Amino acid sequence: QVTCIEVVEAYVERIKEVNPLINAVVKDRFDEALQEARQVDKLLSEGPGDDCLEEKFPLLGVPITVKEAFSLYGMPNTSGLVNRRNVIATSDATVVSRLKQAGAIPLGVTNCSELCMWYESSNRVYGRTNNPYDLQRIVGGSSGGEGSVLAAACSVIGVGSDIGGSIRMPAFFNGVFGHKPTTGVVPNDGQFPNAQGVRTSYLCTGPMCRYAEDLEPVLRVMAGPGVSKLKLNEKVSLEKIKFHCMDHDGGSIFVSPVDKEILQAQKKVVEHLESDLGVRVQRVAIHKMKYSFQIWSAMMSSKDSKGQEAQRFTDLLGDHGKPVWPLWELMKWLVGMSSHTLPAIALGLTEKLVNLNLSGKAKLVSMGKSLQEEMEALLGPDGVLLYPSHPTIAPKHHSPICMPFNFAYTAIFNVLGLPVTQCPLGLGSEGLPLGIQLVAAAYNDHLTLAVARYLEKAFGGWVLPGKV
Repeated sequence: QVTCIEVVEAYVERIKEVNPLINAVVKDRFDEALQEARQVDKLLSEGPGDDCLEEKFPLLGVPITVKEAFSLYGMPNTSGLVNRRNVIATSDATVVSRLKQAGAIPLGVTNCSELCMWYESSNRVYGRTNNPYDLQRIVGGSSGGEGSVLAAACSVIGVGSDIGGSIRMPAFFNGVFGHKPTTGVVPNDGQFPNAQGVRTSYLCTGPMCRYAEDLEPVLRVMAGPGVSKLKLNEKVSLEKIKFHCMDHDGGSIFVSPVDKEILQAQKKVVEHLESDLGVRVQRVAIHKMKYSFQIWSAMMSSKDSKGQEAQRFTDLLGDHGKPVWPLWELMKWLVGMSSHTLPAIALGLTEKLVNLNLSGKAKLVSMGKSLQEEMEALLGPDGVLLYPSHPTIAPKHHSPICMPFNFAYTAIFNVLGLPVTQCPLGLGSEGLPLGIQLVAAAYNDHLTLAVARYLEKAFGGWVLPGKV
């Protein structure tokens, strides 16, 4: 009904309209995108039958955006680090290349937190990204620019990555869908910083979308040959899924209590599943989840099977240059002279503390392995766990520094290697998005994706900001 050039022009105009408010797209490639759209229209006017094109180019002409941490040819690739501000990508990250080969058209790159290790997307290169539902609120991190740009209807598909919730938190705060695939299925190549050592088992690249039905086709393209490990062709019978529900982590001292509105939204999901599908949602209390932050932190800093130490954050901050001394950077920050953000400096200061108690750390790593076995046994081949995406709705700017470990609600599933889909559940009383995490056993991504499609129909999914 419309030409590709009309579609791309509409999204370009939308970005130009709202980006001055949200600051999500940090560098555009509009001219190239429009040229690529013309080529798509030319191909469609003279090409073979539709079926042939659909098979070869499943995302033909679809506008996408890419987290700036990923290489997109000709675009900056700083990850918000000032001493990388002149770095321009000379190639495409593997997932970006696959999406382009499938016909997708990148519109530009989006903001992230400094070195992708904080849950507010703000840095000294591009500044701060704002939430389209309330500009005074955070967008989450580290794929926060993607969450914001999708929520504001400026893009169809977003490319995100997630080592502690960096796809799911922005998807939650911005009321869109985000999927962290089973570990090791979608390649992480071509992003900075990339995981090394033990962290290669925890970092995941995945899709973010406004509509649940878009997650699966994008995941197929991103996974490439690795898609065979997933069961995406299996038909899911929702009535046969064994649903489990956990309202909170059990009361960690490091994490905020779960907001009443989030608990209420989860309760509504349980009630709907039980009344509509005739299933019984089993309430569970997994004791070790109370130690989610400690387990994630210990496993992130542990040695891999070859005895290789985890890469130090302070080394990444230096990016092959002079070493960064966090205490000195803190002094500079206090007088407005540091080129780093406060969360990055704080992380540099605290990472040494993790290794002070090696016996305690070993116990936590062991607890993590035990929790993984417990989760896999609970979920089995047909189980889905309902769990809060975050203890609070989107906080105001800067406030995460007061509760820095709230990301534990998402982070625990990275070290457990489980697939998780973040599903929006409409807006709360303050007009901010609510949502829920859907968790399954490894390689059962098809279950969480199917439940997300079901809940989108039941609860409305993404809501256009400013509509209410």
